[in-house]
Amino acid sequence: MPARLPTPDSRLPVVCLIALLACTGGDGKSADQQRLVVFNAGSLARPLRTALDSFAGRTGVVVDQESAGSLETARKLTELGKVPDVVALADYEVFPQLLMPEHVTWYARFARNRMVLAYTDRSKYAGEITGDNWWRVVTRPGVEVGRSDPNLDPNGYRTLLTWRLAERHYRRPGLYARLERNAPARNVRPKEADLVGLLQAGEMDYVWSYESIAQAAGLRYVTLPAAIDLSSVRDSATYATASVRVAGRTRGDTVEFRGQPIVYGYSIPVRAPHRAVAERFVAFLASADGRAILRRAGLDVLDTPAVVGTGAPPALARSADVNAP
Repeated sequence: MPARLPTPDSRLPVVCLIALLACTGGDGKSADQQRLVVFNAGSLARPLRTALDSFAGRTGVVVDQESAGSLETARKLTELGKVPDVVALADYEVFPQLLMPEHVTWYARFARNRMVLAYTDRSKYAGEITGDNWWRVVTRPGVEVGRSDPNLDPNGYRTLLTWRLAERHYRRPGLYARLERNAPARNVRPKEADLVGLLQAGEMDYVWSYESIAQAAGLRYVTLPAAIDLSSVRDSATYATASVRVAGRTRGDTVEFRGQPIVYGYSIPVRAPHRAVAERFVAFLASADGRAILRRAGLDVLDTPAVVGTGAPPALARSADVNAP
């Protein structure tokens, strides 16, 4: 009698299908292909979180967000070999200074900000500080002033640039040194967003920050003269007279940053692991919906992103000024 062949198990196709769906997330796409990893500056954490949540809700993509100072973020790529899908920084100059051409080949300038001096009702001399006398108030004995680390965070070196500009603007030789003494090393934190909690807890009287962060946190803040707050294109030549040097690409190396209007930038790294999703996300950021979401989150977004370099996604290029100066 011939041997009987095994009867096909009718359950096998179902088991295989379940396993396939588990690997693909149920829609035919690999679960890994539906991820988006974003490294961003601390001051972009809240507005980008809002945009990421909206993007995830529309696409089903799982998003991972990691916030740090922009220089620290850049060194995650250059020194630690960590590669996200999107990098968004508080100073677009970090891209050409530290990341191009090995790690990125293009970047898009997309938002603005200004330097402010944030404080609360509990801050010493809160009732008398103004945009004219702030430098007298924060250099008084006993006033605690916080700032971020210039070697990790653009807000940190922009604080130093603001001090240099203030010394010239107010014609007060030695003012830079006085401002530095009243914001000593013990009051320095890795990024400006870390200072907000200290200010709200009363451990600091004033902290150097961005207007968008002060507004989002409901803080009071001093609006500085345009000649020193790094916000005005018309004052670009004045800003450029100030410069600082911070830690560079390698140990012992330094790079120079000159004063200029504050402009944020983003890019997709050359070795981004989920490039297709990253390209969809940056196109979303540049769209009318994306810009509106960022604006509602308190970011001063440019009407048209300006792309510098080569290799930007075509979908982004359709909404941007490509090869901007």
